[in-house]
Amino acid sequence: MTIAGIFPGQGSQSLGMLSALGTDFADVRNTFQEASEVLGRDLWQLAQEGTEVALNSTENTQPLMLAAGVAVWRVWLAQGGCQPVALAGHSLGEYSALVAAGALDFADAVSLVAERARLMQSAVADGEGAMAAILGLDDAQIVAGCEQAAQNDVVEAVNFNSPGQVVIAGSAVAIDRAIQVLTEMGAKKAIKLSVSVPSHCALMKPAAEKLAIRLAATAFNPAQLPVLHNVDAAARTDVDATRTALEQQLYRPVRWVDTIQGLQNAYGVTAAIEFGPGKVLTGLNKRIDRKLGAVCILDSKTLEEALKLCEETAA
Repeated sequence: MTIAGIFPGQGSQSLGMLSALGTDFADVRNTFQEASEVLGRDLWQLAQEGTEVALNSTENTQPLMLAAGVAVWRVWLAQGGCQPVALAGHSLGEYSALVAAGALDFADAVSLVAERARLMQSAVADGEGAMAAILGLDDAQIVAGCEQAAQNDVVEAVNFNSPGQVVIAGSAVAIDRAIQVLTEMGAKKAIKLSVSVPSHCALMKPAAEKLAIRLAATAFNPAQLPVLHNVDAAARTDVDATRTALEQQLYRPVRWVDTIQGLQNAYGVTAAIEFGPGKVLTGLNKRIDRKLGAVCILDSKTLEEALKLCEETAA
């Protein structure tokens, strides 16, 4: 058994997330407290007792999910979890992976992610951007459908999540046209997502340019574990190259299928442990390769399941 560590991004959050794990392990609450001190607001209270609207606001969700991923990683290490051969994160989760790999200080990551969220939120006016999940078409069909629907507006395939599941993003009017076009092309479902930002499309280029300035001012270290980046499913050894990948990530697609296949082909990965709330990535990975072992650490029970994978690795 060869294990990779993966970290979820926006979309995996829920009210009450990690409550059971937080009761059992002080590292969870302590990690959220560290992030709260950086931002000056109580992230744990927001995650446990806030409103759905507040939880799903990009400017809250991003630091919340960063804290969640790092909190579960710290519990994992404290309980003797084995070291993965490589790491990856879906969109925002890439920052959690970089913290876990020692490439980025946690407090710096919290501050950086908060600025990333602010820049993304301000790049497109409320109601002018949208995202939708398209099910049942292959990647090439969805790319072609978006090109047909664009009509001088932005609409692009931005999350290649699993075979037959791709997310598109762009201007709201173009998303509506794309949904119609792709439905006529035979999509089984086209579901608009409840998001406030059209991530990973060309509309995010102005935010990426501003983020690059903040990235340049943030200290990075060489990663102690390989971290595969979303833009091309490749790891970086140079800190400037890492900064560039994070900048490009804002307006280029998340290539999750390529990332999982890269973990398998380059590092021999046979199982992936998801550090964080929800089971979104675990579900996607099963669609990518049913033979890939998968556990999402949500509570003490799933933590024990993940630790058993380490025993199999040692054996």
